[in-house]
Amino acid sequence: MLNLFTGSGVGPTVLYLAVSIFVGLLLGKIKIANVSLGITWVLFVGIALSACGVSLNHDMLHIIKEFGLILFVVAVGLQVGPGFFRSFKKGGLAMNLMALANVALGVAITVVIAKVANQDLADMAGVYTGAITNTPGLSAAQQAVNDMGIEGGADRLAAGYAVAYPLAVVGMIATCILFRPLCRIDLKNEPSTEESLEPKAEKQATPTSQRHKVNLIPIFVIIALGIIVGSIPIPVGMKAPIKLGLAGGPLVVAIIGSWLGVKKNWFTTEFTESHGVWMLREVGIALFLAGVGLSAGGQFVDTVQEHYMWVVYGILITMIPPVVVGLFGRLVLKVNYYTLMGFIGGSHTDPPTLAFANTVAPEGCKLPNMGYATVYPLTMFLRIFTAQLLVLLAV
Repeated sequence: MLNLFTGSGVGPTVLYLAVSIFVGLLLGKIKIANVSLGITWVLFVGIALSACGVSLNHDMLHIIKEFGLILFVVAVGLQVGPGFFRSFKKGGLAMNLMALANVALGVAITVVIAKVANQDLADMAGVYTGAITNTPGLSAAQQAVNDMGIEGGADRLAAGYAVAYPLAVVGMIATCILFRPLCRIDLKNEPSTEESLEPKAEKQATPTSQRHKVNLIPIFVIIALGIIVGSIPIPVGMKAPIKLGLAGGPLVVAIIGSWLGVKKNWFTTEFTESHGVWMLREVGIALFLAGVGLSAGGQFVDTVQEHYMWVVYGILITMIPPVVVGLFGRLVLKVNYYTLMGFIGGSHTDPPTLAFANTVAPEGCKLPNMGYATVYPLTMFLRIFTAQLLVLLAV
């Protein structure tokens, strides 16, 4: 019986995942000044358990974490796909230019910090990937340092990532909240729908009796194709090719598959907007956050004690770019607040921020998902590229 609480097998892993999720969800119901971190609490409960000595099988946690992320991005892609390309025509180009500026500003801040604080730029590349919550970027940077024979570089990159990642999640959610007083946003008066994204004819096409059924076949076809697409190497003239990865590939395939499926009448928007797809999204993000927390807690505490200034650097890299770019988007381009929160999450490839945005937005509002998905593919490519670029600049 004791092994259930102290072991590292299947039983203890599932147990602590469940504890992290249900305790985190309970804490997510607590509001302070009418603000709640929502499902993001799952991450911090996992970190707390890990920091208290809970040690689980790393490979098992990694599989659960990645599969949870895949379920989440596939559900997001299914939900936004039918209206994705119409929304892109309306403001997608401007938002992707904002995402490009956001990435460039983050890289510039990283380089400036390295020079001013006399930090090794290769180490700061790890902090950068954690501050933007981009695991594929970390993997690409580690591959680059291994290719160049930098001894111990991969471990130091991982340490910088571990320090910056948890507080980056808080920083981006804090940024979303900060926009309310800065831009005098009144949630009661903020538009939460896009009529062109929800054609009435499509919503009435499926009988009520069919609305609660979820066809699992297209979901797993999308996952399989997404993994293949995400694994395709894209040569960019560097030592390591760029890939969309386990999150980017399924998201892109889900968006295209959802759009094409509705257009060709393979399925209707009743499927893409069903409670089953919503449940898939919530279960996926919960597993991802719990997996990240349970695998990062011990390393996080130890690394913070050794490199506490990396925490400060990570917060600067996390918050300055979205605040600057977001203010421009809101005040100049008049971007909707719910869309803006999705943009912040997408431009940092950060699912917890999107999860938070969905708790703030009214029920049925798809604008956060749309903002996230619009900039995510380009951002993923740029984040992986710039992570490698920082390592190359360090040589």
